Amino acid sequence: MTTSTTILLVLGVVCLVIGAELLVRGAAAIATRLGIQPVVVGLTVVAFGTSAPELVVSLGAAIAGNTDVAFGNVAGSNIVNILLILGASAAVGGLAVSQRIVQIDVPILIGVTIAVFVMALDNRIGRIDGTFLFAGVLAYTGWLVRASRRETAPVLQQYEDAIEAVEGAATSQSIVAQLGYVVGGIVILIVGSQLLVSSAIDIAAALGVSDLVIGLTVVAVGTSLPELATSIMAAVRGQRDIAIGNVIGSNLFNLLCVLGVTGLVSPTGVSVTGASLGLDLPVMLLAAVVLLPVFWNGFEVTRRDGFVLMAFYLLYVTYLVLDASNRSAARYVGPVAAVASLGALVAFGIGGYRSWRRRSVGP
Repeated sequence: MTTSTTILLVLGVVCLVIGAELLVRGAAAIATRLGIQPVVVGLTVVAFGTSAPELVVSLGAAIAGNTDVAFGNVAGSNIVNILLILGASAAVGGLAVSQRIVQIDVPILIGVTIAVFVMALDNRIGRIDGTFLFAGVLAYTGWLVRASRRETAPVLQQYEDAIEAVEGAATSQSIVAQLGYVVGGIVILIVGSQLLVSSAIDIAAALGVSDLVIGLTVVAVGTSLPELATSIMAAVRGQRDIAIGNVIGSNLFNLLCVLGVTGLVSPTGVSVTGASLGLDLPVMLLAAVVLLPVFWNGFEVTRRDGFVLMAFYLLYVTYLVLDASNRSAARYVGPVAAVASLGALVAFGIGGYRSWRRRSVGP
């Protein structure tokens, strides 16, 4: 791995962060100027906008023929969002969870994840699969718009501070300047994605690591930096609900739009390796499922929960690295990780059930 490759990798990540920030700020400001309700802006522009790097990177990788990177980016980003980003945001000081997210959005995320798992059983996300997934993001967004019209003022107020934090000073500027943020953000995202994908592939070749592992780690974390910055900032400022909404919305966008559009654009579809079916997809599904018992436990994610989630991400990455470099060591880490994951899921489930029982019985 040369110095120039490292520099390109860093520049790519920086461009993605800057581009996503400009895109989200400009889009949120324009949406507010046009009178779109805050709840719609919060659940679509904030969450979907921070996932724009995943879309651009996956499309660029698919067009270049590196569909392992495209799928690894989506699966890896979803795992990063829940285990690392949600965990880090909770570790800052805990997160509050609204009943709406627990009762509606998380079950939708679990259902979509299962659907993607089923679609991938033939080792490919083809154009028909991509069509269904992309139709799903259109349906979900349309439902959000219709549902927002029935929201009451107290519910809408939850999102106003979050939107203000994202759009910042952009609302005081002209519509031309706001459009400039959007266009500039998209251009920088495209440049950053090309730098990141090309340097990641060079690193994979130099280290003898598969494109899939690079997509699941370096590229996934790099493209998830906007979500990380947004969620942690929201948690620090006390806007804890938007931190969770950003993670859930971003994961839905990754599965429905990023994977859907990539499947439609790629001539041969998005390939899904046996390794992904055996490890990455189950981990992604488990991460989504564990949200229910975690959220049910008092409708909050405690600091302890946050550290546990981050510990499991570290364990997951450790296994990936060992599996790529030292398969004998990975054989020992794998069973330990599986037992630990099952134990954590049971513990979270018991905690969630007890919390549900306390609320059912009452004081």
